[in-house]
Amino acid sequence: MAILRCNSCAYLREVPNEHVGKTVKCPVCEQASPIHDTVSFVKKVLEKYGLLSAKYRELEQSLTPEPDAVTNQYRLNHSGEIDLHNTDVMGNSMQYQPIISWFERNNIKVTVNTQALDTQGFYDEVAIEIGDNFEVLQDVLDKIRKTHRNNYTSLVLNLSNYSQAQIKTITGFCKNLYEFSFVAKYFYNKNEKRIHLNLQSVRNIVRFFNGEWLEWFVFMKVLKHFYESKGLFSCLRSFDIQFANEDKYEVDIFFLINSKIPIFIECKSGEFRSFIEKYSKMRRRLDIGKENFLLLVLGVSDEQIAGLTKMYDVTFVNEKNFIPHIVGLIAK
Repeated sequence: MAILRCNSCAYLREVPNEHVGKTVKCPVCEQASPIHDTVSFVKKVLEKYGLLSAKYRELEQSLTPEPDAVTNQYRLNHSGEIDLHNTDVMGNSMQYQPIISWFERNNIKVTVNTQALDTQGFYDEVAIEIGDNFEVLQDVLDKIRKTHRNNYTSLVLNLSNYSQAQIKTITGFCKNLYEFSFVAKYFYNKNEKRIHLNLQSVRNIVRFFNGEWLEWFVFMKVLKHFYESKGLFSCLRSFDIQFANEDKYEVDIFFLINSKIPIFIECKSGEFRSFIEKYSKMRRRLDIGKENFLLLVLGVSDEQIAGLTKMYDVTFVNEKNFIPHIVGLIAK
C-alpha cells in the first residue's frame, strides 16, 4: 500500500500503490497532498529522525559536558609539568576519549594511531625547526625531496648565495638532521660554502620530508598553545574515521575544546585544489562549523587564503595565521 499524507493538516491514510506519485485533495482540509511510496516515505522519516536525534544529543552534550570527559582532559593539563617534546601522555586513552565520544555521538567509528601522538622521537623537534624557519629552509627541503624521488642518497647544498644569517640557520638545521639521524652523513666545507649530505632512505623519514613534517608542526603548535593556556582539551593526530555507510577517511589533526568545540585541521604542503570538494563534503557530514574546519595550505598568501575562504565551504589558513585563527575561535 501507498501513503497519502497531507502537509497541511497531517491527515494520513493508506491508498493503493497505483496512486504513487499522484497529488490529490486531502479529504479533511481539501489541500493538495502527495501520495508516497510507503518504503521511501518511511526511509525519509527515519533519516530526519536520525538527524534530529543527533542534533538533540549534540545540544544536550554542549549544555552538560560529560563528567568523565572533563575529568580526563583536566588530568592531562594539571597533572604536573609535561615536556611536550618528550612524552607519550597524549597516547593515553583517557586523554583522547572525549574525541571518541564526540564522533560516536555522530555514529562514526574512530581508529586511533597512538604512535602519531608519541613525541619521544625527534619528528616534532625537526618539524618545529622547519616550520619556524620555512622561508629559509624551503629550498633545502625541496632538494631533499627531489633527491629522494630520484632514488639518490647524496646531496650537495651550495650556500654561496645566502647571507651569513641564512647560512647559520641552514647549517644548524643540517647538523640537527645528522644529530637526530634524519641524514646518515653531514659535512660542511666552510671555504666552498657547501654542505654534503647522505640521506636516509627509511620510509618514515621520506614520508616526513614529503609533508608529514607539516602535520607535526601544526599539531605541536596547537598543542603547545592549549597546554600553556591551561585550557581543557583533547587531541588526536593521523587517525581514521568510518561513517555508518563504511566510508573511511584519514584525519590529520583534531582537537576538542571543553568537550564540545571541535577543531578539524587538514594539512596540505603541495597540491590542494583537487581536495576542496572532498573536505567541503566531509565538513557537512561531520556537521562542524565552517570556521572550525580548517584546510591549512603551506606557502599560500594571506590574500589568497581570504579569497578561497570566501569562495568555498571550508576555512583556509596558512602556516603563519592558523594559531591566531584558532585563538579567535576560542575567544568567541
